[in-house]
Amino acid sequence: MVPEKVCNSFAEAVADIPDGATVMVGGFTGPGGLPQNLILALRNQGARKLTIIANSTWGAGKAREYIDVSILAENRQIKKAIVSVMADPNPLRSTAFEVQYRAGETEMELVPQGTLAERIRAGGFGIGGFYTSTGVGTPVEKEKEKKMINGKEYILELPLTADYALIRAYKADRMGNLIYRGTARNFNPVMAPAARITIAEVDEIVEPGRLAPEVIVTPGIFVKRIVKISQEGK
Repeated sequence: MVPEKVCNSFAEAVADIPDGATVMVGGFTGPGGLPQNLILALRNQGARKLTIIANSTWGAGKAREYIDVSILAENRQIKKAIVSVMADPNPLRSTAFEVQYRAGETEMELVPQGTLAERIRAGGFGIGGFYTSTGVGTPVEKEKEKKMINGKEYILELPLTADYALIRAYKADRMGNLIYRGTARNFNPVMAPAARITIAEVDEIVEPGRLAPEVIVTPGIFVKRIVKISQEGK
């Protein structure tokens, strides 16, 4: 029997995310791979004191060409962000999260981008940590275990996991198997196994057996809920 994973709405999909939850959000800098509808639904749902794990808190700007994590910061829902990018590249602009962070209202852990991806992967696959030379001799190494390996200094990075992951894929079957398109294969596939409840927004949902096994990137065992974008409009 196929488990029922299809949600009727984005609001339904995020309804049980509580205050204080840790939430991974897929996507990169730009609209490619961003779970825009799920982010908007979480903003509307209003959960507070969230720890957000994402590539960036950088906002799309006043033009609001797309929806990203910045709307959660603007709604003051973020207590802490674990990201690789916080600030707008334009020094004349400040993101909502940046303003709150500089005022001491939020916390931030800045992680090199590749290290962030690997920490998430480690969390998803039960790896207890890994040593990397990235960040040695910089503020990134603060309070972290260091080790010499073959004459080179490394720091220990620990895995990241989450209560929920909001991700974007191209197509799913009703069992939650996912395939991706283009730049959506950034943080989305690596986040899917790292959360207790992974929620995917997709363009299309098909019956089991309609996706070729060799094109499936995220197995359905990692996905608890799926929402078809056209149900509520893009």
